[in-house]
Amino acid sequence: MDLAQDIEGKDVLIVEDIIDSGITLDKIKNMLLSRKPKSFKILTLMDKPHNRKTALKADYSGFLVEDKFLVGFGLDYKEKLRNLPYIGVFDEKFLK
Repeated sequence: MDLAQDIEGKDVLIVEDIIDSGITLDKIKNMLLSRKPKSFKILTLMDKPHNRKTALKADYSGFLVEDKFLVGFGLDYKEKLRNLPYIGVFDEKFLK
């Protein structure tokens, strides 16, 4: 992975829809920090910190959410329910 722009000395803000385990984002964070930005912050709409597998923490969180599977508004379950006009907790019984 490489960047189209040099971020050394620049302010960097990562915007995420949801942070769950944090494994991928933690790797991205470490890679970007090695490029020596002036500042580095993470903003997420939904944060699931109790499921975190790393020490990663969001600097800004819209909502702290329970350890539930969320769908809608772009979040999907097996390519389904992505187009719901809201975000909700997935319940498999509604797929039958």
